[in-house]
Amino acid sequence: MLGIDIGTTAVKVILFDPAGRPVRAHTTAYGIRRPQPGWAEQDPLDWWLGCQAGIRAVLDGVPVGAVKSTGVVSQVNTHVFTDDDLVPLGPAIIWQDQRCAAVASELDARLSAADKERIWGGPVVLDASFAGARAVWFAREEPEKWARTRWVLSPKDFVLAKLTGQVATDMMSGTRISRPDGYLTEAVALADGLAERLPPIHPPESVLGEVHGLGTVVVGTMDAYGAIFGSRTTEPGRGMISCGTSLVVAGASRKSLPSAGIVTFPARNGLSVHAGPTQAAGDAIRWWGSVSGLSVADVFASARQGRTGPVFTPYLAGERAPLWDPDVRASFLGLSSGTTQADLSRAVLEGVAMSGRHVLEAVEQACGATLSTLTLSGGGARDDLWSQIHADVLGRPVERLLVHDSAALGAALLGAVGNGIFADVETAAAATVRVDRTFTPAAGLDPQYEVYRLSYEALRGIHERLSS
Repeated sequence: MLGIDIGTTAVKVILFDPAGRPVRAHTTAYGIRRPQPGWAEQDPLDWWLGCQAGIRAVLDGVPVGAVKSTGVVSQVNTHVFTDDDLVPLGPAIIWQDQRCAAVASELDARLSAADKERIWGGPVVLDASFAGARAVWFAREEPEKWARTRWVLSPKDFVLAKLTGQVATDMMSGTRISRPDGYLTEAVALADGLAERLPPIHPPESVLGEVHGLGTVVVGTMDAYGAIFGSRTTEPGRGMISCGTSLVVAGASRKSLPSAGIVTFPARNGLSVHAGPTQAAGDAIRWWGSVSGLSVADVFASARQGRTGPVFTPYLAGERAPLWDPDVRASFLGLSSGTTQADLSRAVLEGVAMSGRHVLEAVEQACGATLSTLTLSGGGARDDLWSQIHADVLGRPVERLLVHDSAALGAALLGAVGNGIFADVETAAAATVRVDRTFTPAAGLDPQYEVYRLSYEALRGIHERLSS
């Protein structure tokens, strides 16, 4: 089973055996361009070339026909505008980008609470990553290119179209514009001309075609939902934290209670998944390393020498769930003359975990219950200290998964379902997802978390002044 995860900082291509054990893996890194404050963009060809390089690397020496299936997931709320030949008409606008915040506010202001209840079933805030806001901005700023635009695609849809010749997407990747039976007409209509530029929707395990050397290739889904499958958040009471460039917290429940700031995906087999992404997890580590002169490895080594005390709020580019505030900015709180670099390194790790607790509280409200199981995966799960910090901040046991790249595993499982290796993704997850180690809380961080929560409202006016 081949699983491909087109992430924010790299493409990961992993070959799994039928039991879900990684056999070979390859990572191709790429950068993010930030040409103006608040902007974040990528070259779509970096995704394509990264996938090609990874596929060649992991399949080197593997007999043709040995790979039975391929699934692809990718970062979501990242959009590339292409012509009919799949030629990008400009850099992809990635999920971190805030250039469309004003447009999003304009669109959001058109809708009443009753409108949002009718369209989305609850209180939704349209932010800068909303596809409609991106389309309106592109049409205003690049009218000639908008006229030439045939497709508005996510990264995995762009790559799969080039790989198979078929343009398609799945319902989950169409965040806030789709539902099980198609697109949300009123949501899409907020941007003139967007409807005819969107790809057709199919289930994520639907077959796009057979590709030589890759077997059955399926539609795939967003990386966060791939992680849901790859962490077995497919049963009531199970929750996950995926710690990558950003943090994604999700929970599965038979209940669905409206909760502000949280995305509730359409029910699948009677099970609702409620989730929220933050803006910076691993990205906060990258930032702190760059300004402190430490490598990423050195940040973790430094944090091991640090003491709990200062509080860090990781709002480096605003915050997504559950605040959805593009203007809020990061802060260190509680510094003294005795504060060390190591203390600040630890505070950054703790602050990211606190952002996860903040989202988890809203997720559990939407689930209508406390989640009985919490798994941890993603690149952040590779570090024992950070895994322990998550347990300490959350105040409950956290199960670190054996396969850290849960999104890539989820992609592979979707491909396997499309090929018939498994009957459905729920069966596939139950058969392949395993726990590596359980971390139990060793220290209480409730006082620091209380400061974390209080700081947002206390500093809100200051952040607004700084961003104006």
